[in-house]
Amino acid sequence: MLYSMKTDKGLMRDVNQDCCFVTLFDKDTCFAVVCDGMGGPNAGDVASAIALKNISERFVSGWRQGISEISVKNLMTTAISAANICVYDEAHENPNFYGMGTTAVAVYISKNNAIIANVGDSRCYTVNTVLKQLTKDHSLVQQMIDNGELTETDARFYPYKNIITRAIGIEEHIEIDFVETKLEDNDKLLLCTDGLTNFVSEEEILKIINGTEIETVAGLLIDKANNNGGGDNITAVVISK
Repeated sequence: MLYSMKTDKGLMRDVNQDCCFVTLFDKDTCFAVVCDGMGGPNAGDVASAIALKNISERFVSGWRQGISEISVKNLMTTAISAANICVYDEAHENPNFYGMGTTAVAVYISKNNAIIANVGDSRCYTVNTVLKQLTKDHSLVQQMIDNGELTETDARFYPYKNIITRAIGIEEHIEIDFVETKLEDNDKLLLCTDGLTNFVSEEEILKIINGTEIETVAGLLIDKANNNGGGDNITAVVISK
């Protein structure tokens, strides 16, 4: 299993509120997390860092060889819930951090099985001959699409597309969505923040991932987002079986 990972503050932001993590347990098994903080220049950075640390450390420390799919989901739930409490408590103990939160998308891959957890609008895709979004955004725009108030095309240009409806650290309890998928032999997984998907089209993402060696693909995705405006922090993690 190979991966490429990179995060960048983009061209318009002073601070990078994104962060990411990947670990390989063995040649067929890995765990990855991407977070995108919110709540001001410092607070968003703090929220995403706290969440990433808690999720990654708790999952890695709880993982064991031969772990079942049910145990993986329980472990991911425990890790993300603990991160939620840590961010929530920090936000309420420090007035400078009040209202901060973060998205999180995490994936556990074992051989051909992938289990994805998400909160917020950071995404996970499978990449093959097409780009397929596996996660569903927890955002105002997605709600409006679901309610028939907005089309997918119009959503790309909606002025309030950055408003999310669910995030780590905002409430004492967090609701986590899970998706499970089987990976085909040539499938890759992409985890990313909206700084990538808002500035790079699906066609461009697909072309870059399929036309690039895995070791350099995350950097090329970041470069493309910056070339297209770089108006937000950008994170990309690409994993190949």
